[in-house]
Amino acid sequence: MSSEIQLTNEIISLMYNQSIDEHLASLRYAGIIQQALMPDTEHLEALLRDHFVLFLPRDIVSGDFYYALRNRHYIFVAAGDCTGHGVPGALLSIMGISFLNEILQTKCDPRANRVLNFMREKVMKALRQTGEKSEAKDSIDIGLCVFDTESKTLQYSGANRPLLRIRDGEVSEFKPDKMSIGLAPVHEHPFTNIVIDTRPGDTYYLYTDGFSDQFGELTDKKFKHKQLKKAIQSVAGFPLSRQREYLEDTFYEWKGNTRQIDDVLVFGFRI
Repeated sequence: MSSEIQLTNEIISLMYNQSIDEHLASLRYAGIIQQALMPDTEHLEALLRDHFVLFLPRDIVSGDFYYALRNRHYIFVAAGDCTGHGVPGALLSIMGISFLNEILQTKCDPRANRVLNFMREKVMKALRQTGEKSEAKDSIDIGLCVFDTESKTLQYSGANRPLLRIRDGEVSEFKPDKMSIGLAPVHEHPFTNIVIDTRPGDTYYLYTDGFSDQFGELTDKKFKHKQLKKAIQSVAGFPLSRQREYLEDTFYEWKGNTRQIDDVLVFGFRI
């Protein structure tokens, strides 16, 4: 009888391990598909003077996404953070990328806030959000930049995600609206459009909250937004590829052996 129990346990263990392996294989394949929807290095190099992307999904697939597109003389750059992480977050990120493509490749309204307004309408409609308390509160936080290659002006609009600019070693922060893409509020307000002058050498940073929200092994405290700004400012004079390495090292040194709590994305670029 004991041998039968042992055999049963071995079969169950084998089936469980096989199930885990299949699940991980599916997640890895889903991660490849999700990554294919985001711009690759060659595409980014064709659009931007210089750039780096620090992209660290928590669970292979990610609720964070980055985006870049050119339509006529406008270059659109964005970093988004969807509700949750893993598979649910990844599905919402794919929706966000699809809606950005639909808006920017068809209507191509060059105002950054109008793009976010259109995107909010589409997300709310797709998720059937009407503002009822019982509804799922899925949403997308995003920072969007629109660069006019003719006038050399940059527009920024943000849904809970700020924009940083480093100019001559000094950091400026452009604040987002405290609204998400989705989550129908009682009173909807249009997103704000901020027009920014540009100079050669300006570096811009869009990022999600995964880095600043990460707990440290030694402190058991969050990294925090203020500390992330200081970290970015401290390497402003470095090549962007070196900035990425520094921020990645900083993140893992801070995290130590603690569990990564969220997806991490920092998108630095020069136009």
